[in-house]
Parts: sequence; structure tokens; C-alpha cells
Amino acid sequence: MSTMLGDCTVNMDVKIAVICSSNQNRSMEAHNFLSKKGFNVRSFGSGTHVKLPGLAPDRPNIYDFSTTYDEMYKDLLAKDSQLYTQNGILHMLDRNRRIKPRPERFQNCKEHFDIIVTCEERVYDQVIEDLELREKEDPEPTHIINIDIQDNHEEATIGAFMICDLCTLLAQSEDLDNDVDELLQEFESRCQRTILHTVVFY
Repeated sequence: MSTMLGDCTVNMDVKIAVICSSNQNRSMEAHNFLSKKGFNVRSFGSGTHVKLPGLAPDRPNIYDFSTTYDEMYKDLLAKDSQLYTQNGILHMLDRNRRIKPRPERFQNCKEHFDIIVTCEERVYDQVIEDLELREKEDPEPTHIINIDIQDNHEEATIGAFMICDLCTLLAQSEDLDNDVDELLQEFESRCQRTILHTVVFY
């Protein structure tokens, strides 16, 4: 499916994944934003557990990826509703549970994506490592792109706009494999952030 955006045609069938560490803030903000624009998008975390801020920096709330957003919401509401309302965590979890039932770990997903956007370099490295270890039956190229986004609500919102701009730019290309370097250079100079990019076949 294609859609017109200004004078350009955007291919909305491009399969996109957005990945942060816990599939809570940055990847879900972008998932929400891209989904509303009509993109074919999924979001994931790459960590071993889901971590949310706790009563102190060294005491995060840790959950398994199988825990639903609704269960996390109710747990934190019972623990300290005032704190988790004030710091925006309950609002974030409420948004998340409207999008999908629970966080998902990228390493457990076997679906192929055309574009994978990661939100920090550590996640970028984890994704590349995972894909390179997978069995390759009919490998197809995937463009993995990193934009560093700080893990707070304000930066996640700014990051979602940038990721949407990036995906729109890439989805306008009729030959992404040939155009991607030039498009990323253009995007990098426009958004004034360092972009990492690699191609993995899986």
C-alpha cells in the first residue's frame, strides 16, 4: 500500500521495528506515533528484563517480559500511586496497554523487518549480535539504524518525531538498498544527531 505525502509517495508496506531496552518508553512512543501515521510497525525491547524507575536509582522495578502492561500498572499503583503518577510512569503504562498487551523481547521474534530503528548504541549492538547468530535460510537484507535517544518522556517524544521523519524518508525510496546511505546522510545533517547504520542479512 502506498500513500501520498506532499508530492512524494510513501510505501506503507515497509516493515518497521523500533527497539529500546525495555519496550516501555522510547520504542512505545515511536510505535504509537508511527502506527497513527499508518506505518506497519512493531516495537520491542532487547534487555533480559523490563526495568522501570523505582523509589531510588539503584532500586528499579524489574519485571519479566511476560508481565502485561496492565499488571505493571496495577502493581505500581498499589506500591505508590503518588510517586508513579508524578513521574509519569502510570501515564506511560496506560498508553502502552492501549497499544498492545505486554512488552516483547526482540530476540524472541522471528519476523523479518525491512528497517529496524534502535534508540541507543547498546541496543543496536545487541540487535546486530542476535541477528548474526540466527540461522539463515533465505536471508533478506535488513537496515539497522541507531538514533541515540535519552530515556525520559520529553526525549522519547522528540525521538518519536525524528524516527517518524526518518521512516517517511526511507519509505519514499524506490530502491532503499542503493539510496539508504545518501538518505541517512541527509537526515543526519538535518537532525544534528549521529546515526549508525549497518545491513544484516537474516
